[in-house]
Amino acid sequence: MFDPKALLDQFLGSNVPGTQGTVRDKASQATQLAKDNPLATGAIVAVLLGTGTGRAIGGSALKLGGMAAIAGLGYQAWKNYQAGKTPVEGAAAQQPEMLAPPADSDFSAEPARVDSDFALSLIRIMIAAARADGHVDDAERARIHDKLALSGLGEDAIAFLDDELSKPVDMDGILASASTEVQKIEMFTAARLAIDPDTRAERGFLDLLAGRLGLADPLVDHIEATVAAAKV
Repeated sequence: MFDPKALLDQFLGSNVPGTQGTVRDKASQATQLAKDNPLATGAIVAVLLGTGTGRAIGGSALKLGGMAAIAGLGYQAWKNYQAGKTPVEGAAAQQPEMLAPPADSDFSAEPARVDSDFALSLIRIMIAAARADGHVDDAERARIHDKLALSGLGEDAIAFLDDELSKPVDMDGILASASTEVQKIEMFTAARLAIDPDTRAERGFLDLLAGRLGLADPLVDHIEATVAAAKV
């Protein structure tokens, strides 16, 4: 069985093979590596699902990657929301550097504190978001499968991704894993990271997700602004 936490890291470009040094150093190295060999970066949701993320993800989101990006962005948005800032102020405040949440925060990227089932749900919600515009048909799934075979993923992980791309999205099952406010924020953050909502279907998916998660509109606005700023 594959490790859901490791796969989540690969979805958002963390633990990038071929890069060395600090997280900050890794950002510039990974950008060049993505240009030279996109599959090697491990940013699966961008490269394989054809979303706008491949062009837009960068800045502080790429510097952290994986669960650290989801937790960090979610925490920043929540903190600005709690402080009563406007979304524009919140987005500006988190630049130019985004840091991981404090150790005592419920927003955590520490492997020991991240539940594997929840990590799997974050992957599933990102796939669901990437499918929202309906572009993943049979031909696209075949193309994705061919690329997965070249990506270095294990057979179990490839089989899981193939299954998620072929079956109807189980929103009830995905949402059931988000039982706390923090997990709900992280789930919406993950979905928003996976896509740039430039179609009505993608916008509708995010609106539906926010409603099903019960997130307040101002908090959603903060997540939107924070993720958008981090992907510039």
